[in-house]
Amino acid sequence: MDKHSKTDLNRRDFLKVLGAGAATAALYGCHAGNPSGNADGSVPEGSMTYRTNPHTGDKVSLLGYGCMRWPEISSGEHKHEIDQEAVNRLVDYAIAHGVNYFDTSPAYCRGFSERATGIALSRYPRNSYYIATKLSNFSSSTWSREASTAMYRKSFEELQTDYIDYLLLHGVGMGGMESFDNRYTKNGMLDFLLAEREAGRIRNLGFSYHGDIKVFDYLLSRHDEIKWDFVQIQLNYVDWKHAKEVNTRNTDAEYLYGELEKRGIPAVIMEPLLGGRLSKVHDHIVAKLKQRDPDASVASWAFRFAGSPEGVLTVLSGMTYMEHLQDNVRTFSPLVPLTDSDKAFLEETAQAMLRYPTIPCNDCKYCMPCPYGLDIPGILLHYNKCINEGNMPASSQAANYRTARRAFLVGYDRSVPRLRQADHCIGCNQCVVHCPQNINIPKEMQRIDAFVETLKQNKEF
Repeated sequence: MDKHSKTDLNRRDFLKVLGAGAATAALYGCHAGNPSGNADGSVPEGSMTYRTNPHTGDKVSLLGYGCMRWPEISSGEHKHEIDQEAVNRLVDYAIAHGVNYFDTSPAYCRGFSERATGIALSRYPRNSYYIATKLSNFSSSTWSREASTAMYRKSFEELQTDYIDYLLLHGVGMGGMESFDNRYTKNGMLDFLLAEREAGRIRNLGFSYHGDIKVFDYLLSRHDEIKWDFVQIQLNYVDWKHAKEVNTRNTDAEYLYGELEKRGIPAVIMEPLLGGRLSKVHDHIVAKLKQRDPDASVASWAFRFAGSPEGVLTVLSGMTYMEHLQDNVRTFSPLVPLTDSDKAFLEETAQAMLRYPTIPCNDCKYCMPCPYGLDIPGILLHYNKCINEGNMPASSQAANYRTARRAFLVGYDRSVPRLRQADHCIGCNQCVVHCPQNINIPKEMQRIDAFVETLKQNKEF
């Protein structure tokens, strides 16, 4: 079948898809002893946990597919082009195992996520999945009514659909009330989207929240008038009670979720892994997680935490690789909710993580492309990885200093090409306004560059 075809899969083609999915599952296998896995090591089908949207009756898979990190072709002239065949395989496997919620945006994957997602999904009957996308009018050049409506209408074209199941005002709170007013109020876009919902082109209207809590509280204060169908929030076992310790501009997820719960607004969860950091924790924390449940992956603890509250409609995961998709399907097929003891254990884990502070980069790539060629997420993620693995070079007097120093520098060169490293940052600040975590990226680049230079010169620090 042509991968660009809009024709729905017939029964024969669908069975072929299932066969391909089973073959891929066999390749990656499942955790030894995991009771949710089949005897042959494949991931179970027909066991996905679903939650019902109280407003529309939608039966939504508790595992949602975040389409922010589709796999790319990273060689030759096609570098950074989305690998559509890989996307199709991931979508096929996800649908075969019960995933039916797909979350994208005009801002994801350098502007190509919606197109790739639309190509993959359009091969299935339209009523067999739910599409979530966003009005991502961050730039001032898109604040006019004309530009914002053009972005909205393009989403329909890219996704090959005539209605959107879940439409979000994207990233409200970033820039405070002034930004919200410019993006959605002064240009009449909120009223426009409400009219589109009334017309049926939007089935559910909500917003995703980052940043200024005043905006979140303001929008919920208008719930009786607007009737939000859902809200997307950042929730994980660290941010539940310690969001400000990770990032001072954030608000505890316990508060955010509680405000939605008392109004009966379903919560869609983003950043259940805190940008991947909860799957790459410090080695001594991994040991404790494995001691408690040897068969559970590190990531599965975070996903179980995010999916356990009853008011959660779906938990988004940006799954680039098949093994990540399979592991997450296992976790939610079916979900085993956390016990009170489990929750207390994860609170202790969160407190232990906070003793090893990392830069709060969630690898969303909103800061990219850098006009000066830096691989900003790559730099920050390598730094965080070394902290989590306990491989940060300490004082030059430490016994393992030489080994740790070499490991950091060699790993840095392997992770980030030299022409894209921190020393090429000129402090233009263009990236800062796009960061939903409000990281002072130039400052971090300068700090990491100074750290690297110190290691290269083998100096005390």
